[in-house]
Amino acid sequence: MSTTAEDPRRAATTWLAEHAPELAAAMAGLQRDAEVLDRWGAHLSTVLVGGGRLLAAGNGGSAAEAQHLTAELVGRFVDERRPLSAIALHAETSSATAIGNDYGQHEVFARQVAAHGRPGDVLVLMSTSGRSENLLHAAQRAREVGMTVWAMTGPGPSPLADLADEVLAVDGVTGSAVQEGHLVALHALCTAVDAHLLGPARTAASPAAEASVPAPAVAAGPLRVRRRPGRRRRVVVIGDVVLDRDLLGRTERVAPDAPVPVVDLSEVQESPGGAGLTALLCATGDVDVLLVAPVADDDAGRRLAAALAEAPDPVQLLALDHVGGTRTKTRVRVAGQSLLRLDDGGPGTPGPVDAAALRTALADADVVLVSDYGAGTTHDPAVRAVLAEVARRVPVVWDPHPRGGAPVPGCALVTPNHAEAAASAGSGAGGPDALAAALAGRWRARGVCVTTGAQGAWLGAPGSEPLFVPAPVVSGGDPCGAGDRFAASAALSLASGAVPSEAVVAAVRDASAWVGSGGASGWREAARAPRQAPAAAASGASAEDVVARVRAAGGTVVATGGCFDVLHAGHVACLEAARRLGDALVVLINSDDSVRRLKGPGRPVNDAEDRAAVLAALDSVDAVAVFTEDDPRAALDRLRPDVWAKGGDYGGAELPEAALVRGWGGRVVLLPYLDGRSTTAILARGSAVDAPAPAPAPLPHHP
Repeated sequence: MSTTAEDPRRAATTWLAEHAPELAAAMAGLQRDAEVLDRWGAHLSTVLVGGGRLLAAGNGGSAAEAQHLTAELVGRFVDERRPLSAIALHAETSSATAIGNDYGQHEVFARQVAAHGRPGDVLVLMSTSGRSENLLHAAQRAREVGMTVWAMTGPGPSPLADLADEVLAVDGVTGSAVQEGHLVALHALCTAVDAHLLGPARTAASPAAEASVPAPAVAAGPLRVRRRPGRRRRVVVIGDVVLDRDLLGRTERVAPDAPVPVVDLSEVQESPGGAGLTALLCATGDVDVLLVAPVADDDAGRRLAAALAEAPDPVQLLALDHVGGTRTKTRVRVAGQSLLRLDDGGPGTPGPVDAAALRTALADADVVLVSDYGAGTTHDPAVRAVLAEVARRVPVVWDPHPRGGAPVPGCALVTPNHAEAAASAGSGAGGPDALAAALAGRWRARGVCVTTGAQGAWLGAPGSEPLFVPAPVVSGGDPCGAGDRFAASAALSLASGAVPSEAVVAAVRDASAWVGSGGASGWREAARAPRQAPAAAASGASAEDVVARVRAAGGTVVATGGCFDVLHAGHVACLEAARRLGDALVVLINSDDSVRRLKGPGRPVNDAEDRAAVLAALDSVDAVAVFTEDDPRAALDRLRPDVWAKGGDYGGAELPEAALVRGWGGRVVLLPYLDGRSTTAILARGSAVDAPAPAPAPLPHHP
C-alpha cells in the first residue's frame, strides 16, 4: 500500500481510502476468531473476581494498547462495576528503567512478571511481530510462575505465539492495521468480561442501580442445603476420569538379567479412578450421583463407563467429548504394596462443551463436587461459567489439582492438600492455618480446608479464626485415594445440610478410616466382597477392613476384648503388649446392654460410642468393634484373628473362647494386668470420696 499521495493536501484522504480494505480484512479475521475472545472473557472474569490479576505489556504502540486494556479493567468499560486488578508493566517507569539498566532490556517485563504474577493469573502480551525479546522472556517467566499467557500478534507464526497458551493473530499487512485490530479486540474482550460480571442484558446504570444487581462477591456465612422430607439427595461430580488397573501377584525371585523382582501375575483388577472414584464414593444410601466428565470412545473408556453403570450403587454418566485415549494408571502390587505405576493415554481435555446441557444437568443438584485431576476440564470456559453460576445458589466443593483451573468464586469448600495450598499461595504464606485463610480470600471461597495427612486438616473462612480438626490415629494403611474420600465425605455432609465445619470433621474421620482400611485397593477389595450387615458400632477403620488389609499383606492380626468402661493404666499396658504380638490390634468391646448384664445396673459409666472413640485414639489400637452378646465368641468367629490376647490371671482355667480360636489355627495368649488397677476399684474409690461425711455426734446436754 502506498504511504504517500501526489497531493500532500489529500494525503490523509488517500491513506484512508487505501487503508480501509486492509482494516476490513482485519475486522473480518477478528469476527472469524471471536470465539477466542469469548473464551478469554469468561476465563478472565473468573480470575479477576476470584482475586486474581491481569498483567499486560507491549512495546511502542502496543504498549499504549496494553495500558488501554488495564485502564478499562481498573476503571470501567461501559457500565459501573467493581474495579478489577490489572497492571501495565511498562507504565511503572522507575521499575522498567531500573531493571533495564541493571539486568538488561530483555528482563524489563520478565522480572516484573516474577514479582507480580501468581499461579492462575493472566499475562497479555501485545506485539505486531511476535518477536520482541523482552516479551518472549516475559512469556517464559510467566509459564514458570504458573500464569496463563495470551498473545495478540500479527498474522502468521511467531516465537511469541509458540510460547503463549493461546494466540489471537490479527490479519494485517501493516503494523498500523494490526494495532487497530488489537484495539478492537481488547474492547471486545472488555465487553465479554463485563457480560459475565454484570449480565448480558445490562445497560449503563447509575451507582444506585448497581447496588441492586447481585455481585459475584461471596456472601457471609455458608450455603446450607434445605432437605425436603422423602427426597433423595443429588450430587453432581464434575472432573477428569481415569481407569485404575491393579496387577496383583507375588514375587519370590529376582530376574537373572536385571536387579528387579519377578512378579508372577495372579489377578488384574480395574475400576474407575479420578472423578470416577469420587462419584462412586458419593453413591451410597439415599444419594443419586451424576458424573460429568470427558470419556474417550475407546475400549478402555467403554469399560470405565460400564463399571460406573454396573456398580452396586450405579452412577449416571454425562460423557463429554474426550481428546486422546483413555487415561490409564496401572499399578503392579505385591503383598499390598505398589512396586511400580505406569501411566498412559490422555490428555483427556474435553471437546466443545454444551453449556446449556451442562446447566440443565446441574439444575437440581444439592451439591456439586469438582474432582480436578489436571486434564483440562476445569480450564474449559463453558464449564467454568456454569460452575460460577451454580456456586451462587448451591454448595460447590472443589478438590483442586496443580495443573487445573483455579476454583470459581463462591465455592462452599475448597480442599487442597498442604503441598497444593503452598504452591497456590506462593512462598512466605506460612503454615496450613495461614494458607487456608489466605486462599479463602484469594479464591473468594466460603471456606478453604488445607489437609495435612496424618495430622488432620485446617479450615479457614473469611472473617473467622482457623479451625483445626485432628485426624484419628491410624497405624499403617494406604493413603491412595484419601483426597477423593475426603472430598466425597465433605460433599455428602453438605448435601445433608451440614455447615463446612461439620463437613470437615466428618471428612477427616472418613479419610482416616479410608487410609487404615487399605486406601483405594482396600476399597476395591471390599467392593468385590458380598455385602454384609453393618457392624453394631465401630470407630475409625472397621475391624473387617483392618483384618482384610493385614491378611492381604501376609501379616498377623491380634484381637483382645473387654468392657473397657473406665480406661486406666492397666488397660493401656495390656493393649500395648497385645499390639506387640502382631501387625494390627482389633479391640472387641461389650455393648451397653452386655456390660449392664455382666456388671450390674450402674454400669457402664461410659456408653459404647464413647468407649470405642477413646480406644480408637490410642496408637496401639487399629480398630474397635462392638458385640452385643455376653462373650466375644460370635465376634471372634466373624473376624478369626491369628492371636486372641486377654489380660488378667485366670488361675489355670481355660477361657470359654479358647477352643474356638484354636479351631481355625489361632493362638491364645494371656497378658498380665498392672497391680492394683481395675475399673471396679477406681469407681469404688470415687464413691467413697463422694459419700457424705457422717453426721457429728450430738453434744452432751447439761441442764
